[in-house]
Amino acid sequence: MAVLELGPGHCDALVRFFAGLPEGDLTFIKEDVTDPETVRSWTTGAAAGGRWVAVDTGGEGGDSTVEVTGYVAVRPLPGWSDHVGEVRLVVSPSSRGSGLGRELARRALVEAVGSGLSKVVVEVVAEQGAALALFTELGFTGEALLTDHIRDRSGQLRDLMVLAHHVGQTWAGMDTVGIADELSSAGG
Repeated sequence: MAVLELGPGHCDALVRFFAGLPEGDLTFIKEDVTDPETVRSWTTGAAAGGRWVAVDTGGEGGDSTVEVTGYVAVRPLPGWSDHVGEVRLVVSPSSRGSGLGRELARRALVEAVGSGLSKVVVEVVAEQGAALALFTELGFTGEALLTDHIRDRSGQLRDLMVLAHHVGQTWAGMDTVGIADELSSAGG
């Protein structure tokens, strides 16, 4: 298992990854990840960078031997919020509970801080207790509860929680989870 920056050679495997997600998971992804052109666009122009995939490789060869098991992105917000990055994280159902989500979330946080973002946010459906715990352990705190803010594919309204990591306020505590060391080694 390796976590790699998303490149053109991963696009077909990432499309297969998204196509294999349960319908319920697709509800909570903002972009149309079922469109191969959307996924391919992430590796060019302004959309390039800030995205990583967890991959298992089946040996030598092309993209057909690569299996994506997770995806994470940090997308800087536009305009007057350009100091804020939004984390988007998806882990395959078969890899949940393995620590992969934590590894990807840590990578996203390290990269966000390393790129100069001073605030990182993530939106989590309120019922997703494991995701809430994961981000809380990484220094994120609740910033907003948006009641009945999203509608799942069956039409049911769900609450959305916005969690935030304020880098300046939180960084001193990051030594306790090893992120400061990770950031230092990533930069040098």
